[in-house]
Amino acid sequence: MAAANTSEKVDCVVVGAGWYGLGAAKQFHVTQPKASLVVFETTSSVGGTWGDSRLYPGLKTNNLWGTYEFPDFPMTTERFGVKEREHIPGTVVNTYMKAYAAEFGIDKLLRFNSKVTVAEHHDEGGWTLTVQKKDQDGEETYKLFTRRLVVATGLTSDPFMPHYKGQEQFGGPIFHTKQFKDHADTVKTAKSVTILGAGKSGYDAAYAYATAGVTVNWVIRSTGHGPTWIAPSFVTPLKKWIEKLANVRALSWFSPCIFADADGYGAMRSFYHNTIAGRFLTNQFWNVLGNDVLTLNNYDGHPETAKLKPWIPAMFTATSFSILNYDQDFYELVRTSGKIHIHISEIDHLSAGQVHLTNGTSFASDAILSSSGWKIVPPMKFLPEGIESEIGLPHSIIPADSSTPIPEADLGNNHALLAKADKEILARFPRLKDQPVWNKNFVGISSTKGVSSSDPARPDAPLTPYTLYHFIVPASERFLRTRDIAFAGMVSNFSNIITSHLQGLWISAYFQNKLAINPCTAVDNGAKMEDLQYETVLHNRFGKWRYPIDWGNRHPSFIFDAVPYLDLLCRDLGITVHRKGGKGVLAEIYDPYGPEDYRDTVEEWTSKFGEDK
Repeated sequence: MAAANTSEKVDCVVVGAGWYGLGAAKQFHVTQPKASLVVFETTSSVGGTWGDSRLYPGLKTNNLWGTYEFPDFPMTTERFGVKEREHIPGTVVNTYMKAYAAEFGIDKLLRFNSKVTVAEHHDEGGWTLTVQKKDQDGEETYKLFTRRLVVATGLTSDPFMPHYKGQEQFGGPIFHTKQFKDHADTVKTAKSVTILGAGKSGYDAAYAYATAGVTVNWVIRSTGHGPTWIAPSFVTPLKKWIEKLANVRALSWFSPCIFADADGYGAMRSFYHNTIAGRFLTNQFWNVLGNDVLTLNNYDGHPETAKLKPWIPAMFTATSFSILNYDQDFYELVRTSGKIHIHISEIDHLSAGQVHLTNGTSFASDAILSSSGWKIVPPMKFLPEGIESEIGLPHSIIPADSSTPIPEADLGNNHALLAKADKEILARFPRLKDQPVWNKNFVGISSTKGVSSSDPARPDAPLTPYTLYHFIVPASERFLRTRDIAFAGMVSNFSNIITSHLQGLWISAYFQNKLAINPCTAVDNGAKMEDLQYETVLHNRFGKWRYPIDWGNRHPSFIFDAVPYLDLLCRDLGITVHRKGGKGVLAEIYDPYGPEDYRDTVEEWTSKFGEDK
């Protein structure tokens, strides 16, 4: 498509104002202060999950204070009132994110209640965006041209809500966890509620209702993934802080990680994953971690808590692994309150004020909260038609034996590269050949009796995973040539805010063609392009084996692999990978990485590659 004749043209647009959108906008703004920038946000405030419209009752961070902040904007106790070893209230996170936006001038660039519905690419570079704006004055639709586009719509922005058989007759509210704040009155008015799904948001809702005296019937699909792993903040017999434990470099070696080459400790990983002794130690590590959580939570101490025991080994669990952040002991509440009743079954149908399960159980319910997950593609349309496959977004799977031609740029359906990647992954990490069978009767949520959905972006849709170079940009010659699109936050880990900080800097450097290890050098170089595209497939295919539930066929999701990923970004940027300074080798290996270790990354990069370089 030729460039459109639009009345407004800008240098860069960021779509989304959550952690990753703010991080990308800030880094672009401070490293390219002369460039024009607009940040579109669908809702009326910054924050994403922590925005004004999503602060449901009792919402707190899983992380404790000190690990949940931007590296160059500390969440000080003096300013924000949160102390050491405290979980951060949602209202404080909301205030912090607004303060961050103001500190770096992003608040003046924000356009709220503005949804980007279409992004159309131009052959010579740039995008025409279609924007819908809604406010008290009404609704308008307009177009804007941007030279660069950062998609930071997040992984939990577009809720998936299936149809439950008989919901039209139910009579009470049926809502997704994203709308919990809108239905917060049910905590006070309902006598009995039903919660569907045992992810962390299901836990949060069960706690909020039960502590308010509301009877909870909690339904966990017998054909699903089972309850999430959830641990106290301090684990292992040594009582280590779990968010920091995951960011200890030496412990990251126990995690099979295909993108960990940047740290320089390949020999250690080879020992742990390619020798009999190393694999024994690796299995022991994961057994200790998992068994400690099972023991601390005492699942088998009561018939109801036994139903919350996870079904999949801890080693194969990514960011669905959560943290107990409640004022009361959650499991003691289940054991003694008599308010939480757990059912391992499926919804058969709903009737007036009643929920009927496939095992024959029925119970009264005034409301239903559905923790049914999120749609797995960005909530906007990309044009020209079919461009998603070249960008590397989830799209329809084409079987290897299909007569349908597979475009060369469609890496998600390149079965030769996928097979090559599988072979390398299993050769380097033989432990992954032994995949867990967490549920022999597993079916996707939309295939469950009593539930239906034809939404093409539903969580169990048969789509390729995200296939982005270093989880950020398309591995396509067309897009590497124009350098006009990047994705921030299509990845999840326990260090999301540090990742946001570094991804944002990486994106700004990429747009300026100033990455030290630059994927754009592969343009017009056949051998380099082949290597780059294989690396992209390898990194993204890895999730199928390493985290079959959390990553699987969707987006990158990991825990003990966060530091290796941050290393990769630092190496690409040409800044220091080992960031413990003069503290010595032992500190580098055993001291956990945190926001403080990345505080000066912008200054370091700017001194080498800034605008005047």
